[in-house]
Amino acid sequence: MKFTETKLKGCFILEPTVFGDSRGYFMESFNEQTFEKGTGEKVHFVQDNQSFSTRGVLRGLHYQTGDHAQAKLVRVLKGEVLDVAVDIRPESDTYGHYVAEVLSGDNQKQLYIPRGFAHGFLVLSETAVFFYKCDNFYNKESEGGIIYNDPTIGIDWNFPSEALLISEKDTVLPTLGNAKKAW
Repeated sequence: MKFTETKLKGCFILEPTVFGDSRGYFMESFNEQTFEKGTGEKVHFVQDNQSFSTRGVLRGLHYQTGDHAQAKLVRVLKGEVLDVAVDIRPESDTYGHYVAEVLSGDNQKQLYIPRGFAHGFLVLSETAVFFYKCDNFYNKESEGGIIYNDPTIGIDWNFPSEALLISEKDTVLPTLGNAKKAW
């Protein structure tokens, strides 16, 4: 597996080794020892989540606060998404900066998003099955969020805004400056 740290410290793109032949393919999508060696992080994942969405669905930007903060390892099982992580660690040199990566069932890339980041994704294909591991259990009272189009972050979703499908909950999220603090 290849590990590439993004411009945001602690946030990594993972590219598994895929062994393919006429029958299909095999790959190891996660190995705790390989992960720790590649990222330098000891993470114990405790919850797996999966979602199905259609083209234009934008989910995010979400995070968990305080003792319930979560690191995530995200990937796409089928389809294609633009996956976005935003650094919301106030002490970070890259506070308010983001990385965006296309994840798909074809490229098999994964994104590791450490605690202290907001996360969201936009479905680019007709449909997508999105899968992620979390290192902490979900807690409703610890939910935090940032509006997807916050001008101070300036995410380029590269998608027509009138074609976005966003939950009502996500359309009323605050800007980064007014969001619930992660710590």
